[in-house]
Amino acid sequence: MKITCQRESLTNAFALAASIAPARSPKEILQNVKVTAAGGKITLTATDMEVGIRLDVEEGVEIETEGTALLPVQRTMAILRESNDESLSFETDDSGIRVQGSHSRFRLPGNNPDEFPSVAGFEEDKYHVIPTRLFREMVKRTVFATDAESSRFALGGVLLEMEESRVNAVGTDGRRLARMEGAGEAIGGHQTSGTSTIVPTRAIQLIERALSDKDESVDVAARSNDLLVRTPRAMIYSRLVEGRYPNWRQVFPQRENAVQLEMTVGPLFAALRQAAIVTDHESRGIDFTFADGTLKLEASTAEIGESHIDLPIAYDGEPIVLTMDHRYVADFCKVLDNETNFILEIESGASPALLTTDDGYGYVIMPMARDR
Repeated sequence: MKITCQRESLTNAFALAASIAPARSPKEILQNVKVTAAGGKITLTATDMEVGIRLDVEEGVEIETEGTALLPVQRTMAILRESNDESLSFETDDSGIRVQGSHSRFRLPGNNPDEFPSVAGFEEDKYHVIPTRLFREMVKRTVFATDAESSRFALGGVLLEMEESRVNAVGTDGRRLARMEGAGEAIGGHQTSGTSTIVPTRAIQLIERALSDKDESVDVAARSNDLLVRTPRAMIYSRLVEGRYPNWRQVFPQRENAVQLEMTVGPLFAALRQAAIVTDHESRGIDFTFADGTLKLEASTAEIGESHIDLPIAYDGEPIVLTMDHRYVADFCKVLDNETNFILEIESGASPALLTTDDGYGYVIMPMARDR
């Protein structure tokens, strides 16, 4: 194999593939990215046996001799980042791989690319077509609520529910729950069954990174044990989390007498950050008091101090005091623009808060016990 690549475009693609390769593994061969040069493009392949990617690079690529090679992740990434050359050539021979620019030369060891595990291609005839921008928003607005460290493995991923024309993404750690809904198109009658299409947190974050807003849509196929995602330049594979997801619909409050308040993200987030100044890791609760046209945010920590922040709201009903973990409210604010309007639905200090936007996003926060 002998190829010449524009360094910047190769660096971006290689970094994405390298993020899937494990830093440590009993199978040392997995600490490489496989490069296949053929048909006027190069394909980068990486896997940790749980997640895999095939990534095509055509821009800035010249192929003199087709072939395959294994590039060690750590050293190759260092060369790409530290080099000042606009382009680099990669050539394999019996002794390894030569990497050369106009001002630099390197030699790296070469392992047998035939021993590298294969990553399946996207050959499904049943799948969903989802707008790329929507899919990225679905991941962004739900993945933070998953519980990656939980022994309850089903909570360590994002549930994808795909029906004929609708798609739901759900993330929860048992203390809060995020759900994003949107439109998708089923091809060949594709749909997910029940509550078992749970994509691991790390995997769905990597999938989101591989997407580009330049692409109008992404193809998503769920199988019994894995998920396949296809874009114009990449194919990503992920094993699914074992187990069944809890019935998230039962968590979403269905209330007739709840108070619904129209609010804007920016002012609430600003007040929340101020109130949280006197909180610490042990004392994370903030009292939200709704009364007399004002939302009062109060926090108190013995060794730090107290905070009292007032925010005008359109509410003149009976006082309601709801204590919530400020981090969970902040997470909701962080994934939305400051100008976004939303509905805050509350009922009592013992009932969960429901925050919803008009584009299909819903977020439930369980209340904390008041200690003062």
